[in-house]
Amino acid sequence: MRLCNFIVRDAIIPALAAPPPRGDAPTVPAVKEAVVRQMVQALHAAGHFRAADVDEIVGAVMRREQLGTTGIGRHIAIPHSRHPAADRLIGTLALSRDGLPFDSLDGEPVYVFVLLVSPQDRPGDHLRALEAVVRTMRNDDFVRQLRACQTADDIWALLEGAAPGW
Repeated sequence: MRLCNFIVRDAIIPALAAPPPRGDAPTVPAVKEAVVRQMVQALHAAGHFRAADVDEIVGAVMRREQLGTTGIGRHIAIPHSRHPAADRLIGTLALSRDGLPFDSLDGEPVYVFVLLVSPQDRPGDHLRALEAVVRTMRNDDFVRQLRACQTADDIWALLEGAAPGW
């Protein structure tokens, strides 16, 4: 499975907005929710979810996040959930230019985020997509090229050119 099989081109975010400040500095849970919300809203704007579903999907992803961080290390996070609003496996990719705290396993900031949302009755697709993301992101050259992308079109071209499980 290739990332371009489930990443929604029109929902790619080449530069995440900074999370809103709360007090001196945003807390990690507030940063996580802000990132997830931007990504889910991008999928909504691309026509994949109703506005009424956005809060529920964000909540589902955040509940999954409470079970254990999806910050897998190496500056990458893969927030994900299954939700009835999804009629097929979809996802988006977002970049943070400065890196964001995301409770990553290695304690490092996250620069690359891949959000996955899949139907509740398709766990196999969900697991295959997670595996494809992890396998692809293990390639340091790919991640370096990805982080250098400036536009959604640049990101999409890189995803299309990447071999399966690069």
